[in-house]
Amino acid sequence: MSDIANALGPLFLLILLGAALGWARFPGGDFWPRLERFIYYLLFPAMLVATLATADVSQVPVFRLGVTMLGTMLLLGLGLWLAKDRLRLSPPAFTSAFQGVVRFNTYVGVAGATALHGAEGTTTAAVAVALMVPTANILCVLAFIGSGTLGSASLGQSAMALLRNPLILACLMGVGLNLGGIGLPGWSADAIGLLGDAALPLGLVAVGVALRPQALWRSGRAFWLSSALKLVVTPLIVLALAAIVGLHGANRDIALLFAALPTATSAYILARQLGGDAELMAAVITGQTLLAMATLPLLLHAVGAS
Repeated sequence: MSDIANALGPLFLLILLGAALGWARFPGGDFWPRLERFIYYLLFPAMLVATLATADVSQVPVFRLGVTMLGTMLLLGLGLWLAKDRLRLSPPAFTSAFQGVVRFNTYVGVAGATALHGAEGTTTAAVAVALMVPTANILCVLAFIGSGTLGSASLGQSAMALLRNPLILACLMGVGLNLGGIGLPGWSADAIGLLGDAALPLGLVAVGVALRPQALWRSGRAFWLSSALKLVVTPLIVLALAAIVGLHGANRDIALLFAALPTATSAYILARQLGGDAELMAAVITGQTLLAMATLPLLLHAVGAS
């Protein structure tokens, strides 16, 4: 347990630092929204490109990892949709609960994978992001479409937003450079690597800044449903599928880590743009992030992650 706590503890401290900075409104103005865009559109994509373009992806069991992680995501997404009427949530609330279950915080995931398993963890995490980010975004947009909450946002606009997603584009670029045998020639490897190195610490601080504790006062049943499915049921399904397909060792640890992550802070933006319940989404993001600080180390310890 101490090894896991030592690996994840610094990550949680950076999130809490961000929460304190957000509460103090330091440094003020629109600094944090602009920094978050800088991380999302440049630093984190640089990290993905640097990792995927040069990694020995042949060492990652991509098929078994995909079956485990995408299978879990699809099962939960389908289950939620089939139970939609029984849940008796308003369409906006349903889409926020759906995002709370399907989406995941990439900053915490990649940072945690690196802390737990070093370069091997970073590579596996980058492959996981390449598989999961497009799938999660497509499922969430479909949930908005099916719930009829799009409002002024057209289907075409939603599709274009998916195609322009910087994480998806970065994954495609990194995989293309890898498969083409190009990699990152010359000084580009060091330059892009340096940009990527800044992504995770700044991203974790930005996660903390985005927390909205006041939103928890009106969280209600949808919050607890979403959080239970995300932080408890999702990891159990991943463990079951990992056992079935024979995913083990560091790869299973990373799959379990990603399964137990809190939802993405960017889900709040999507909720505002596509007619979801933005306040509920803020509560889900905040509550899950705080809960995961306790559940994530306990879960990894319980299954013997190393």
